Amino acid sequence: MIKNNTNKKVFVAMSGGVDSSVVAALMKEQGYDVVGVTMCFSITHPESKKPSCCGVDGIQDAKRAAQILDIPHYVLDFAKDINEHIIDNFTSEYLNGRTPNPCVRCNQHLKFGTLYSQVMSLGADFLATGHYAKIHFNETDDNFEMKKAVDDRKDQSYFLYSMNKETLKKVLFPLGGMTKNEVRELAEKYKLNTANKPESQDICFVPDSGYKKFIEDRVGKSVFIPGPFVNEKGDVVGEHKGIANYTIGQRDKLGLALGFPVYVYKIDKDSNTVYVGPKECLYSKGLYATQFNPVSMDIPKETIEVYARIRYNSPEVLAYLTYLGEGQIKLEFAQPQKSVTPGQSAVFYRDDVVLSGAIIEKPIALEATQEVSL
Repeated sequence: MIKNNTNKKVFVAMSGGVDSSVVAALMKEQGYDVVGVTMCFSITHPESKKPSCCGVDGIQDAKRAAQILDIPHYVLDFAKDINEHIIDNFTSEYLNGRTPNPCVRCNQHLKFGTLYSQVMSLGADFLATGHYAKIHFNETDDNFEMKKAVDDRKDQSYFLYSMNKETLKKVLFPLGGMTKNEVRELAEKYKLNTANKPESQDICFVPDSGYKKFIEDRVGKSVFIPGPFVNEKGDVVGEHKGIANYTIGQRDKLGLALGFPVYVYKIDKDSNTVYVGPKECLYSKGLYATQFNPVSMDIPKETIEVYARIRYNSPEVLAYLTYLGEGQIKLEFAQPQKSVTPGQSAVFYRDDVVLSGAIIEKPIALEATQEVSL
């Protein structure tokens, strides 16, 4: 913690939620010269019952919190950025049979990309956000590293691995050492208008009707081209409604009555085929991934042991990471894992340090002799 913050200017990314509002209050209390800034995406869901972090209501809540704290507040137009970097990719990935994670890209390209660059050009010493993660200076290695938040239930480090490591020294995560309840209590203490505001929805640009309707409204029904469901033996067992409707591991809403449960274990865009089979088909011995980002480490010169998380809600599992060059990696699991999903992020940890992460391209199939325990 910087002891004298009087002449340090921090821009706080204020979404209109309780977390970022409390961050602004904490920064002011610690003596920083605080400026609130909100990204406007020009997205509205009038029919939605869930609060959005980027809609008109969010902007108004952020502006009101800034007034309560008596700090300047600015709104920046990010409508073009979210369409180019997030929404176009989101749509394209689903239409190619992949399952994207837009929150990872938002952090990479918007919050700690364009927004970071803009506030630094405006004279910021730091950019602070309401993320639940920690940035720590490792004196032994003489570098900054990202760590998990104290509150396991709120930890967002999985979504932050894509940050450029050079930005870590200029970013503040004041909530990394707090629980959500403690943050709510601070919001009451500071008399913030957001103190009892409910959590925002997971994907801010997708309304209550879901991502499939969102894609349909964006590019039309014609992109949902029916094709075959094929089982693990190569037999056609039904017709799907377009590959964008499915994701790896899906069991429900397949419209198949085969007398036993089957799961989507592979989606082939080129042949417009969705492969289904018993749970055993979901398991892989590893994966290949691209866009490797070593946020808290150097690029490994040999195979290293890591703990990998292949989805946000998946447990960390022991694995062995090999860097293949040009941003590509190979990951081999100590034990077979299920539902390796192209488009999702694989994030790698050592204890509470976020070492790196990458975008999953494809699973590595089990060998015929390998067995899995279900």
